Amino acid sequence: MTKCLKRSFATFLFILGIRWALTYGVAPLIDRLLNRVQKQEKDEVRSETAVFHQKLFIADLHSDPYLWNRDLLKRHNYGHIDVPRLIEGNVAMQTVGVAAKIPWGLNFESNPGRSDMLAALVVAQGKPLRTWHSQYQRALYHSEQLQAMIAQEPDILMLIRTQQDLEMLVARRQKRPITTGFLLGLEGIHALEGNLAHVDGLFAAGFRLLGLTHFFDNEAGGSAHGRDKGGITPFGRDLIQVAEAKGMTIDLAHASAQLIEDVAADATRPLIVSHTGVRGTFNSPRNLSDHHVRLVAETGGLIGIAMFDMAVGEASITAVVRAMQYVTDLVDVDHVCIGSDFDGAIKAPIDAAGLPLLTEALLDAGFSLGDVAKIMGGNILCFLRENLPT
Repeated sequence: MTKCLKRSFATFLFILGIRWALTYGVAPLIDRLLNRVQKQEKDEVRSETAVFHQKLFIADLHSDPYLWNRDLLKRHNYGHIDVPRLIEGNVAMQTVGVAAKIPWGLNFESNPGRSDMLAALVVAQGKPLRTWHSQYQRALYHSEQLQAMIAQEPDILMLIRTQQDLEMLVARRQKRPITTGFLLGLEGIHALEGNLAHVDGLFAAGFRLLGLTHFFDNEAGGSAHGRDKGGITPFGRDLIQVAEAKGMTIDLAHASAQLIEDVAADATRPLIVSHTGVRGTFNSPRNLSDHHVRLVAETGGLIGIAMFDMAVGEASITAVVRAMQYVTDLVDVDHVCIGSDFDGAIKAPIDAAGLPLLTEALLDAGFSLGDVAKIMGGNILCFLRENLPT
């Protein structure tokens, strides 16, 4: 072997080693550090709660598992979501959020739109080359990942695209209760890359929830965490018309106060805030005012209560229930649901397997059996039955 070939081979091995270390060493370490579970006072529920929980249609309006290189078909002792833990928690339907851009120095106050930490994470985790510089391709790739997983276990996993798919999920769970459906949502419209034609591609890939903003202001409007925090743009108005014509649901999580006002005035379909807290229990820049809770509810929409400290004040089930109770008292229980933000780089009070603890906490807080059934997933089921495309 010539010196040149030896040098090239050594370089190849070095690059391969670095990529292996990033993919199987650094990335999982970051996942472990960021996606944690805060130990609670108890980790078991009463037998009658366990029986009741198993009868419920449990649904969650937001999670971020595809930020990480975790095989979701295998059970893990870190993070919040994988299929075995979803089954253990009796989750009937899990929404998978897809973020295509995240800022360096992420904070809840003000983020400039230039930086993109997710690009580094994509490279570090060995994602396909096409995803390195294209936010649109990142979103498509995450859909491909989800559908590839479903294809490995088609007897128990489903992608929910239409009302018919949803009814099939309900019917299949009658015969096989471990069947789990997945719904795709876009977290911020960065994946459109300013091109309305990309809505068609994302819709074809299975996306049904369209989050307008994430941590940056963008072409559609202002983020609660952006620099300007402005209202809707002409592009945003066009986008809402295109998305609603397809039967997509607009998600106002992370939206600025003015953007919420503008979209509520323009939208013709019910709105959601997939994962949030409320300022009535914790005053965070990302949380909804009473006025905005009412605006969303008046459209027939849903408020998904998240499970981390900057949304509800502390990583405890008590804080989650407090926020759910507040929204119930403000606009009625029919607008309250779970929007956990599992695997969203958060410390949560439970993982997916721990959801019976939330059921018991709601019962202990005085919610009726019927109201608990609504919050734990019945409201999401009812909403999707009316608002998914046919």
